[in-house]
Amino acid sequence: MNISKAIRERRTVRRFNATPIEQELIISLLNKAASLYETEETPHWRCVHFNTFESRQRLADSMSAKIKESKLGRLIPSKMTDIFTNQIINTPVILVFISESAENQRLSDKNYAAVCSIMQNFQLLGWEQALGMLWYTDPMILSESFFKEIGLREGERFAGILQIGHFEKMPRGMRKRTPAEKKWVSIDGDDRPHSESLRVSSQSILDILNEAVWAPNDGLREPWRFIFVTSNETVSRLGTSYGDTSLVLLLVVAKEENDLHKQAEDYAAVCCLIQNFQLLAKSKPWHVRRIIPEWIYDRERCMPFGIRPQERIVAVLEFGGSDRYSNSASTSPMLNITHL
Repeated sequence: MNISKAIRERRTVRRFNATPIEQELIISLLNKAASLYETEETPHWRCVHFNTFESRQRLADSMSAKIKESKLGRLIPSKMTDIFTNQIINTPVILVFISESAENQRLSDKNYAAVCSIMQNFQLLGWEQALGMLWYTDPMILSESFFKEIGLREGERFAGILQIGHFEKMPRGMRKRTPAEKKWVSIDGDDRPHSESLRVSSQSILDILNEAVWAPNDGLREPWRFIFVTSNETVSRLGTSYGDTSLVLLLVVAKEENDLHKQAEDYAAVCCLIQNFQLLAKSKPWHVRRIIPEWIYDRERCMPFGIRPQERIVAVLEFGGSDRYSNSASTSPMLNITHL
C-alpha cells in the first residue's frame, strides 16, 4: 500500500452504490488492518459485521429508536427518518467496532486507541480497493435498543460504525490542514539530529507529521498538539526507563472539549494521526515505539511539559534504533468478528 498517497487522498463517502462486497474481502482487510497496529500489550476489541439486508434492517431500527422517541424526533418529518433508515439498510457493509473497558483508565484507553487505529488502517486499506467509508458515532443513535442490537456487553465500549461501499463519484477535496509546525513545542531541543546514527531530528519528525495530520475527524477539527522533548533533565524525571541519552520523545496531546462526545471523537482522531505517523515512519532508519505510560495520568508529572488544564497526553512516541527495541515483543491484535 502507498501509505502517503492513501492518507492524503482518502475521503469520507456518504453515498454508496449497490455493488456487493465479498465477506472474504472484509475479513482480509480487517486482518491486515489489525496486523498493521503494533503493540506490546494485547488490546481487547471486537467488531460486528452486519452483512445481510435483515440484519441491517434491525440495526437501522435500533439506530433510529432514540431519534424517534426524542422531542426533536417528533418534529422531524417521517420522510427524513425514512431516508436515514434506508441509507443504513442499503449500505452494502456495516461494521460496528467495540473495545473492552478495564479496571483503570490506562487499560481502557489502550483498548480504545487500538480500535481507533485499526479502524483507520481499515479505511486506508479499503481506499486502495475503491471502498468508501463513513465513520459514524452520532450520540443520537446511542440507546438501549442500539446497544442490545450490537450485543454490547457489560464492561465494553462502543467505538464507532464504519459504513462501507463502492461509490460512483469522488467526494470533493478537503480543506488544507494546519501545518504541524504551528502546533509544535520543543523542550530544550534544536534542529540537530539527536543521534547522528539515527538522524532523529525535529524536522524529520515534522515532515512525517505534516502527512499524518490528514486524520479523520468530524468537522475537520484539529484537536492535537505536539511536544518534542530532548532534554535529558526533563526526561529523567519520568523514571529510569528513560535513562538512554539518545532517546527522543514526542508527546501527542489532545484538547479536551467540555462535550463528552466531542472528547471521544477528538481522542479517536489523535489516535488515527498517531497511527498514520507510525505507518509513514516505517520507511525511516529509526524505530518508533508508541506507549501509554502510567505517568501521563498524573497531572503533576505532566506539568514540566506544559500540559494545559483542558488537555491530555494521548500517547508518547519514543524514537530509537532497532537495537533498542530488539528485545521488545511486538504483537498484532487478534481479529474477533461476529457476522449477522
